[in-house]
Amino acid sequence: MLLSINPQHVDNILNGSKKFEFRKVRCKADVDKIVIYATSPVRRIVGEADIMEVIEDAVDKVWEMTAELAGICRVFYDQYYQGKEKAVAYRLGKVKKYKNPLFLSDFGLNYAPQSFVYL
Repeated sequence: MLLSINPQHVDNILNGSKKFEFRKVRCKADVDKIVIYATSPVRRIVGEADIMEVIEDAVDKVWEMTAELAGICRVFYDQYYQGKEKAVAYRLGKVKKYKNPLFLSDFGLNYAPQSFVYL
């Protein structure tokens, strides 16, 4: 699946300091790879990451399980999940940075997904 991710978080995924990608909704399909779309101002597909595990649980419990390698602070996490009971975390494995970032159109897409899109 292709995920739209803020460039700051993309940088942390690519440099290895962020080992989890957080979402409010779990994708329905079994996926084993995330294709990384860096949002504005980059607006390119810059790499991909293997999914090693999907954690879905109460917001506080997911933080306890992921905090050390979350790549984000607790305040940001709490703001993101404000009012939510469940959190989803994709544990990232091997990350590959593309030498030449790609356009959405290279994947047959005309627009950036709000959250994710299946490829």
